[in-house]
Amino acid sequence: MQSATALDDMAQAAGALLERLRTRSPRVHCITNSVAQNFTANALLAVGCVPSMTLSPEEIASFVANADALLVNLGTFDAERRAAAEIAVDTAGREGVPWVLDPVFVDRSERRADFARTLIARSPTAVRLNHAEFSALAGEEPSAAVAAATAGSNELVIALSGAADLVTDGKRSVSIANGHPLMARVTAMGCAGSALVAACLAVEDDALRAAACALVMLGVAGEVAAEKAQGPGSFAVAILDAVYRLDAATLRKRAKVT
Repeated sequence: MQSATALDDMAQAAGALLERLRTRSPRVHCITNSVAQNFTANALLAVGCVPSMTLSPEEIASFVANADALLVNLGTFDAERRAAAEIAVDTAGREGVPWVLDPVFVDRSERRADFARTLIARSPTAVRLNHAEFSALAGEEPSAAVAAATAGSNELVIALSGAADLVTDGKRSVSIANGHPLMARVTAMGCAGSALVAACLAVEDDALRAAACALVMLGVAGEVAAEKAQGPGSFAVAILDAVYRLDAATLRKRAKVT
């Protein structure tokens, strides 16, 4: 884990990254599932980004080439999105665009898991996933040591969600305990988290720092939103407002990074 000084720096870094997002308004192209598109786009807009969502094979290469970051989410694993992902990942590699893989539900389908493995072999900057998805891809139960070894061997950052999120690049690891149970009751919350990781990669070269700060932002926003929400419906609205109203002081005060 990081030193106390580094952890304090991570909390400060989240505020600085938030300000860079709002100043630079990076373009984030998202290949995401049909359920998540609207919420993901709104989360990116709330943090100051410019989202795009086209899947058209005639134009997606141009969109990715002109984006500052890319998200590939496998939640709706249809032929259109698979073809779009192939083009987008090729373009990102050629143009040096950082990209995030969110291998949604690879634990439910071996065909989906096989495709996710081919994408991991094409050097995503980060992979954000849950414990079941990690187990399906890695072939063993996740732990801090296993996640770090997997990140190191693949030369990427793993952002593993759970009761506490673990972010590791194989050499450094941080644990983030921010969040609220209502976040698990709203569709596309994890998808939005992956999009925020991509957004932070657009303005931060240190991929571990970018991923950790993105999850701190979303987790803190979830805590703030839960203080006003009456249930999942009002929480879905409140968290977008909370992301929009986030500031560096709130992030420094609330960040739970170890």
